[in-house]
Amino acid sequence: MASTTSFSVSGKTAIITGAGSGINLAFAELLLARNCNVVFADLELRPEAKDVVSKHQSEDGGRAAYIRTDVTSWSDLSKMFDFALETFGDFDILCPGAGVYEPNWSNFWHPPGSSQSRDAVDGNHYALLDINLTHPIRATQIAISHWLYPRPPAQGSKFDKAPAKVSFDNPKRVVNITSVAAQIPTFRAPLYGASKFGLQGFIRCLAPLEPRFGVRVNGVAPGIVRTPLWMEHPEKLINVNDAQDAWVTPQEVAQVMLQCVEDSVNVGGTILEVGAGNTRTVKVFNDEGPDRDPAKGLITSNNELGDGEVVEWLHQEAIWGPHA
Repeated sequence: MASTTSFSVSGKTAIITGAGSGINLAFAELLLARNCNVVFADLELRPEAKDVVSKHQSEDGGRAAYIRTDVTSWSDLSKMFDFALETFGDFDILCPGAGVYEPNWSNFWHPPGSSQSRDAVDGNHYALLDINLTHPIRATQIAISHWLYPRPPAQGSKFDKAPAKVSFDNPKRVVNITSVAAQIPTFRAPLYGASKFGLQGFIRCLAPLEPRFGVRVNGVAPGIVRTPLWMEHPEKLINVNDAQDAWVTPQEVAQVMLQCVEDSVNVGGTILEVGAGNTRTVKVFNDEGPDRDPAKGLITSNNELGDGEVVEWLHQEAIWGPHA
């Protein structure tokens, strides 16, 4: 059933993690162009993101503000929300978009204790899961808490009253970035796949929040997106055949994220797959899966190269010895 609540980003405020580059930066730019304030939350901003923040400092149109944020730190996430309230008085949209694609430093095929891993043997967690899965779950919890029970402004604040509680007349939005990896098992990236499977399941589970409280939680599932996450990592680019594989642009994904937020048909729990020039709704049951044509931007052609590298690692005792 379609939502009966209209929603426009104009005049609203969004918090976006990972806004320093890639898809999240494109989404931030799109929102700012539509008169929406944006909190950029990231460990650092790339030069192009710094330029965007610098250009949107006036009171005219959407304004941008940056806070350094380590999304694996729950304390930093809390400070991020406090910063948004202190700067803009409230927030209406959350995009916990920061993510990584199975880097060697937190990788199932480089176990804790091996030379490239930064996951300590006694650390009791994987950094990738902290970034890709735990952070959007925790950030969503904090957002819902605020929307249901808004805090009054801090003493000395420029705002004189507490934000309005979420309602059908004051709806709120969470938009996540999952992946086609949640529909296509990927041997070379099992932690990444697990994180995106988990995130997609989390989104589905929160679908009833919209008809009951006015909080919509949904997500996009992009294919192969031309971002620094790919373009600056040769170990990932070996999976791509430039002669036949299509790229999705960050701007294409950002446009679909906007649809997730604004369009009444995209009710809570919706997952929209984003390919190169094509979008479809991922069904909860009996979904046919992504199109396997590399020209659609959803899969890469040279997967056997990345998978073969994994097999080579498994033959190395230095990586998979007793410490694993």
